[in-house]
Amino acid sequence: MKFSLSALTVAALMLAAPWAAAQNVAIVNGKAVPTARLEALAKQVSASGQPVTDEVRARMKEEVVLREIFMQEAQKRGVAASEEYKTQMELARQTIMIRAMFADFAKKNPVTDAETKAEYDKFVAANGGKEYRARHILVEKEDEAKAIIASLKGSAKFEDIAKKQSKDPGSGANGGDLDWATAASYVPEFSEAMVKLEKGQTTETPVKSQFGWHIIRLDDVRQAELPKYDDIKPQISQQMQQQKLAAFQKELRDKAKVE
Repeated sequence: MKFSLSALTVAALMLAAPWAAAQNVAIVNGKAVPTARLEALAKQVSASGQPVTDEVRARMKEEVVLREIFMQEAQKRGVAASEEYKTQMELARQTIMIRAMFADFAKKNPVTDAETKAEYDKFVAANGGKEYRARHILVEKEDEAKAIIASLKGSAKFEDIAKKQSKDPGSGANGGDLDWATAASYVPEFSEAMVKLEKGQTTETPVKSQFGWHIIRLDDVRQAELPKYDDIKPQISQQMQQQKLAAFQKELRDKAKVE
């Protein structure tokens, strides 16, 4: 007597098959590769900012299958018993645990809106006020600087001399232009001389700093243009979160008894 499946049994198997397949990405040498592995990899890719398209998902599926193939071969060869494998596994375990601990700390110690606003206000207080657009010519010797000042009182152009004689390669190529900056951006000797100048005025005497001798011309002055709070709030929050994490790490290190 031949054995045959009833119509009800066949229908049940047909209904169950898609469900069973959905649980696994593939069956490799008789071993199921669960879909959870693919989803975990997709989550990592998505977290990196890359969209998980059908094409990307197909490549990830192949990656998961290849990993299973290679893992099976590694197990056959007894790789798990080697000291190198054990050492690397321990390092990986430590990395994962530490990363998870820091993620948990960040979750439980978020940067508040009040904290970011207070930090922004400090930034404004430190960087507000005036910005200066200046040019300078940097030389090594005071006599050389004095000679340049004398030539500028004649028909010589500041920009031309800066291009030819300035020892500052960054600004020299641009005719001595230092772009817009606050006075605090420069060394004290330079900023003190610069802020005393009127628009269009050049220093009458050379200014000495740790870099050499400067001839400074002030081209313009304006109120500092600072970014709006909402525009830089994410950066402030990220920076403050990093500071909190650094403080947490230092606290743990300081409390640890290391012999």
